[in-house]
Parts: sequence; structure tokens; C-alpha cells
Amino acid sequence: MTTYRDAGVDIEAGDELVRRIKPIVRETFIPGVLADIGAFGAFFEPDFSAYRRPVLVSSVDGVGTKLKVAFLMNRHDTVGQDLVNHCVNDIAVCGARPLFFLDYLATGRLKPDVAEQIIRGFATACRENGCALIGGETAEMPDFYAADEYDLAGMIVGVVDRDAILDGSRVQAGDVLIGLPSTGLHTNGYSLARKVLLNHFSVHDRPSELGGASVGEALLAVHRSYLRPIRALIEADCVHALVHVTGGGIPGNTARVVPEGLRFEVDYNAWERPAIFRLIQELGEVPEDDMRRTFNLGIGLIAIVPGDRKAEAVRTLEALSERPIEIGRIVPA
Repeated sequence: MTTYRDAGVDIEAGDELVRRIKPIVRETFIPGVLADIGAFGAFFEPDFSAYRRPVLVSSVDGVGTKLKVAFLMNRHDTVGQDLVNHCVNDIAVCGARPLFFLDYLATGRLKPDVAEQIIRGFATACRENGCALIGGETAEMPDFYAADEYDLAGMIVGVVDRDAILDGSRVQAGDVLIGLPSTGLHTNGYSLARKVLLNHFSVHDRPSELGGASVGEALLAVHRSYLRPIRALIEADCVHALVHVTGGGIPGNTARVVPEGLRFEVDYNAWERPAIFRLIQELGEVPEDDMRRTFNLGIGLIAIVPGDRKAEAVRTLEALSERPIEIGRIVPA
């Protein structure tokens, strides 16, 4: 006799995980959530009374090979936050407010303790961003994933008034690029970072360049959410476009919101690169162009603001204890 457990799938472990996460997920529920977890679909009744022409904005993403660092560190409480914050940023730079998030967790062998840590990370970030963790899927797939590894994906849905969409169409010559610091690599460039750093160190080593942090701790720094400063800039009416600096770096992502006939100039000496980037470049002898197109280099968000509103944008950000840095400008092509 061969059972499903013999084939590598533990239904009881899945049931135990659902029991553990129900109270965690419920803490993220906001007005509009209609069903508890466990239904075949997730239900959300939106209140669009504050919008004239509401538009839904969605995004889907993963965490990439940052997960390999989590496996080596046996630390799983941060990658869920990374995923939610990344997705929130992607729709927030379009002008949207997040409504709800759904996750997909696939693993070779379901370990309720590990999965609970991951989902707690989802819930932490959802609460911080004011959105609901409305549903998800956990798949145990022996022979497809290694027993001690997993993959994550997430999807977010938000809303913006059509007239308030930020798509780059307002960008004009004379606009200024204001950068906000990142909290490390965020969720991009880990294949290159791991190849370089883990050829010289273990994740537990503490090179002096990292100021006391281990390599693993530096690499697992949580991808921050920029929702709060984004909303403040929008409400102060001093932003023409916003850039979430992800894969492709500053050049690849800024180009997405600069209209034809214009170009952007970036002064890469306007800020000091965090030590983790300097260490990667020096140890790996990584060309500068590769660094710029792979990593955020310490700038995780760029606000493109009208030149005559620069001072107001800076004041707005500093009132939130942000550290805005003027890093460039928009000029005729």
C-alpha cells in the first residue's frame, strides 16, 4: 500500500499550517474582506466612493535568489516582508493604494514552522502597508523542489483614480530626480552578489567593511516599503513620476517613465554607496556598468519632481524622517 505521505506529501502538515496561520492572517483584514481563509476564492468588497473613476492596479513578483541566503541562514521571517513590500512599491509608484495581497508558497517538503515564519512576514508587511493578506496557496511538491527549499510569489491589487495615475506623461525638462535610500540590495542582483561574496565568505562571516553585520544579515536586510513617502508626495502635489529601483537599476527603471524627447542625467557621486555594494564591486572586480544595471546602489526610490517644487518635496520627505538626495535631472534628448 502506498499513501500520499509515502509519495512525499503530508496533508496533516498542511492542515497544521492552516490552523497556525489563521489568527495571523486575520490580523491583516481590513474593511472589505468578506471571507476567512479556507474558501475556494478570496472575497473583497471595495469601497470606491472616494474615487471618481477608480482603476485597479495589480502586480505580481517573487523574491528571486535572495531565498538562497535565507536557506543558508535558516532565517525565514524576512522574505515574506520583502515580497509584500516589493509588490506594494510597484503599484504605489503608479499612484495606487494597496487593497489586498495573495501569496504562493511552493516547497519540496512542507515544514509548518518554516512556513509560519514566512507567512508571519507577509502579515507583518501587510499590516504596515494597510492592506489585507486575503488568500494564498501552499504547494508541497516533492522531487520538484529540494526538501529544505521553497519558492515564493505574490500578487497585489490596489486602486487609483484614473486622473491620478502616475505613468510618466507629466515628466518634463527641468524636473529634478530626488532619491530615497534603499535598505540594501532589496530583492535584486542576488545571483551576482552571491557569486562574488560567497566565493570569499560564509554567510556568518563579519567582514570589517560591513560594520559588524554578517554577510548573511546584510544580504537579508528587508526590502523597505516606500508607500508612506509616496503618498505624502502625491498629497503635497509635488511629483510628476515615481521610480521603484528594481532589476535594471537606476537607468533601466528610470527610462520606464521618461517620455520620448527627454532623457535623464544621474550624478552617481551625489550619494555614498552602502558598503555592501562597494564590497561586491571590489571583490568581484565588477564593471561599473554592470553595477549600475544590476543593483540599486543605495537608492531604492526616485521621485521626479518639478524644479519649482523641489524644496516642497524635500520638506515633505524630511518631515517623515526620510533622507532625500538630489541625484539628477530631466533634460531635452
